[in-house]
Amino acid sequence: MRHSSSGSSCPLCGGGKAIGRTTYTVDLGFGVVVVRNVPAMRCVQCGEEWIDNATAAELERITNEARAKRHEIEVVAL
Repeated sequence: MRHSSSGSSCPLCGGGKAIGRTTYTVDLGFGVVVVRNVPAMRCVQCGEEWIDNATAAELERITNEARAKRHEIEVVAL
């Protein structure tokens, strides 16, 4: 998953982009964070995904909060 990429076509394969959702997963070493239903742009041809900067900041906040809690599994839905 990449941060937001401008343009209406995929820079990797040239396919079109569409609004969609994805699942973001982070392995913290002592546990796993899974964030479901994350807004993203997705290439309709190759499946590459992009998230915007605001969403990336929220995912970073959620990951840091889970790291502080030290739970083995943290599942969040946006």
